[in-house]
Amino acid sequence: MRLLALALLATTAFAGDTWDRAVEKGVLRWGADEEGGGPFVFRDDEDRLQGFEVDLADAIGRYLGIRMEFVQGQWDRLPDMLRADKVDLVLNGYEWTPDRVLAMEATAPYYVYALQLLARKGTLRSWDDLRSGGPRKVGCLAGSAAHEVMLRLAEEGAPLEVVGYDGNTDAMKHVETGNLDATLQDTPIASFYAPHFPGLGPVGDPVAPGYYVMYAREGDHRLVNRLNEALIVLFRNGELERIYGRYGIWTPEQEQLATILETGRFYGFQKAALSEAAARTDATAGEVRAGERRRGWAVVTTYGMQLVRAAGVTVLLSLVSFPLAVATGLLIALGRIYGPRWLRPPLAFYVEFLRGTPLMLQLYFVFFFLPELGVNIPAFGCAILGLAINYSAYESEIYRAGIQAVPKGQMEAALSLGMSRLTALRRIVVPQAARIVVPPVVNDFIALFKDTSVCSVVTIIELTKRFSVLSQSTQATVELMLMTGALYLLMSYPLSIVSRRLERGLEAA
Repeated sequence: MRLLALALLATTAFAGDTWDRAVEKGVLRWGADEEGGGPFVFRDDEDRLQGFEVDLADAIGRYLGIRMEFVQGQWDRLPDMLRADKVDLVLNGYEWTPDRVLAMEATAPYYVYALQLLARKGTLRSWDDLRSGGPRKVGCLAGSAAHEVMLRLAEEGAPLEVVGYDGNTDAMKHVETGNLDATLQDTPIASFYAPHFPGLGPVGDPVAPGYYVMYAREGDHRLVNRLNEALIVLFRNGELERIYGRYGIWTPEQEQLATILETGRFYGFQKAALSEAAARTDATAGEVRAGERRRGWAVVTTYGMQLVRAAGVTVLLSLVSFPLAVATGLLIALGRIYGPRWLRPPLAFYVEFLRGTPLMLQLYFVFFFLPELGVNIPAFGCAILGLAINYSAYESEIYRAGIQAVPKGQMEAALSLGMSRLTALRRIVVPQAARIVVPPVVNDFIALFKDTSVCSVVTIIELTKRFSVLSQSTQATVELMLMTGALYLLMSYPLSIVSRRLERGLEAA
């Protein structure tokens, strides 16, 4: 009973009014991702938090008489942090979309943006070049409005390969190096980073205007009303224009805020407006009325195959990279034990360096640094290479231990029978070592299945990344998470069964 009472008390506290709690504590937590960079949230050379949203949050805090506390979070996971009460407010270039408004409370807009197509100067003349001619690769921030626009264009028949990135500048850099043909960016990003990428130029006029809004938890109407009140005051006294002007992102389009803020017409950004714009579609095809949020089985039937296809990418990455890792690891282990003395130190350094640095950093090196040297490897090749190199270090240690577990007398007996050292290794030592290392090697293979999720940093859309993108666009986090977990289990559990059978077979042999 005591535990039940504590659970009920915790639930009550979680469901309490966010504004009252913020006033009581004197702190309002706002979530954003520094990785997105300028002009939103970034660190300057002296490690100070900068950005127009940082300044906006501070200005809102001064008006409300409350301290605004920044909380770092992955951009596409900020709504989940909001629901989990890790933050009170999402303020990070989040566009107003019907799906998000169904799951969260939206403020009035604080910025009017559009989408600008960027390409290397002299390569693309207009949007028509994307719709015709040869296939083009276009990069966008995964889960963003720009990403959705490009995906729709591809679905309409444009010869496009749409690549999702975790950061905006990564896509711009890859356009500059030639890995991408173009990138679609929000206008404030395109304006802010224009001096950093002089080789890029705008293609056509900005398209698909939209609004950045702040999001609060569903039901936090009082907090949203106070935030709207702050935005009205900041617009009237010119503070918004001064903030945006400091970062070079004040544009004539921001005058639209006057119509919305000065007249108090916030209804266009609330759930009630969705029913007015709802368009009836064929429910039998798994579609829903615009503004309705898919839940339960509808999520499974609508998005299940997307996750299954992404799981196929995960399987392919694993099946191609792991044999390469095993073969390379075995050669390294043999080189360290039986190779010449001069070879052993560099091999030992190779192993320790790869085990001592993160896989993500190694993938970044292959994907982002090598193009600077003129070595352009496709994204899938980068993922295969990165996984194979990383896991070869671990496999080499497993095989080294297995080889050393084989009695030395086996090698001596083979040599005394006239076998060469290479033949003795191939026929006597390695087969015995392989029997010993089966369990840890299978465990490594299962671990690699899960580590393929890191490959999203090189724009590979595998299972975890597809879950992340769908969760961001649909807000059906629970259903998608359960499906994703089930798919990983279906992929890894059979390997565990095979491993146990192999162990029993080897013991009986």
